[in-house]
Amino acid sequence: MNIRAGPITSVTAAALLCAGSLGVGAAPGAAEEQPATLRILVTNDDGVGAPGIDALVRGLRKIKRVEVTVVAPADNMTGTGDATSPAPPPTTRTTTASGYPAIAVQGYPADTVDLALDGAVPDKPHLVATGVNAGQNLGPTVDVSGTVGAAKEAVRRGIPAVAVSQGSGTSSSDYNFPAGVREAVRWVKQHKAALLKTGARPPKDVASINVPTCLVGNVRGLVEVPAATTGDVARKPNCASKVKHPTDDVVAYANGFAALSPIPAG
Repeated sequence: MNIRAGPITSVTAAALLCAGSLGVGAAPGAAEEQPATLRILVTNDDGVGAPGIDALVRGLRKIKRVEVTVVAPADNMTGTGDATSPAPPPTTRTTTASGYPAIAVQGYPADTVDLALDGAVPDKPHLVATGVNAGQNLGPTVDVSGTVGAAKEAVRRGIPAVAVSQGSGTSSSDYNFPAGVREAVRWVKQHKAALLKTGARPPKDVASINVPTCLVGNVRGLVEVPAATTGDVARKPNCASKVKHPTDDVVAYANGFAALSPIPAG
């Protein structure tokens, strides 16, 4: 994807992204304090024009009192892990596939987090959400994942992060992104109050969620399991499996579960 637009400054970035936010303002003359708004920075490694990030943005925007900003790689940067550029890379104004305002970065996924936190967006996010990635990022492969790498960079800088990956179905281009979005939205809703709490301990781990695209049946639920160190990460999931107690994310995914695993930021 080639993006041809003029360079973006931190001032224009702030104006652009505020225009697309869902912040809740007080009505004129309202005396009561309004509920806090959760600020979420969204990025990925498949590129700002990818369908997975667009689906995630649309899903997160449906949550009440959430403000979404998008800073993502201009092009597909799959497999670059948590690499960063030696100098801040160029940025341009663009949109996601459905037209939501975004900043495209000519750099790595982790660069997008650094640029956002260093002033490309007006307010520090409460959460960084990465994905939805096209393809599973299970235990043995997390170190090469740009989706997980961007989330690691956020955690290193003190921001909680969730990385969401969607496994493929019958082909490498068949992804049930709505399934991944549902798990991401549930996770955000479950943790929203904690994310808004002041004085919380800095995070140490990325919350990595891998969701299967079921060929038969439906996702069997979300299980919290450790990330595997070995295993067949390319195995197609069996969502009709009778296995009830998977031992790690590879086993859980292979047996039709969405797997939630803590990944150390390192």
